[in-house]
This record gives sequence, structure tokens and C-alpha cells, in this order.
Amino acid sequence: MNWTQIESKWEQLKSDAKAEWGRLTDTDLQAIRGNRDQLVGKIVERYGVLKANAQKDVEQWTQRMRTKLDAIGKPRDHG
Repeated sequence: MNWTQIESKWEQLKSDAKAEWGRLTDTDLQAIRGNRDQLVGKIVERYGVLKANAQKDVEQWTQRMRTKLDAIGKPRDHG
């Protein structure tokens, strides 16, 4: 999955990011606007973890979002 997909769907995914990293404020998430480096930086800042650990966490979260992104991109079946 490429990060551009996350950026383009950030408004739909902010709540998932908030659920994953509860210490991130709504203001943080709005300012991040889907920027991966900013997300990693805020996780480092709020949780006091190493950048490498934050990057790993973001990558794992990204993989979990694949299914959600696929669902967002597909039209609903109204049959």
C-alpha cells in the first residue's frame, strides 16, 4: 500500500488514527493532514518513543487500514 492512499483518505481515517494513538489530539490530527512524517513526529512527541518504533507502528497501522481503504474505494451494492 502506498502512503498517497492514506493522504487522500485522511478525513475518513483520522478516527482510526485517533483510536490507535489516543494521545494525539484532534488538532494534531487535523494539522497532520495525512502527512506520514508529521504523524510519526507527533507519535514520538506524545508517546516519547524512538522514531524507528513510531515508524514501525505507523507501518503496521497502514497495513491494517488496507481493508478499510479498499471498502472506502468501492461503490456500495444496492441490490
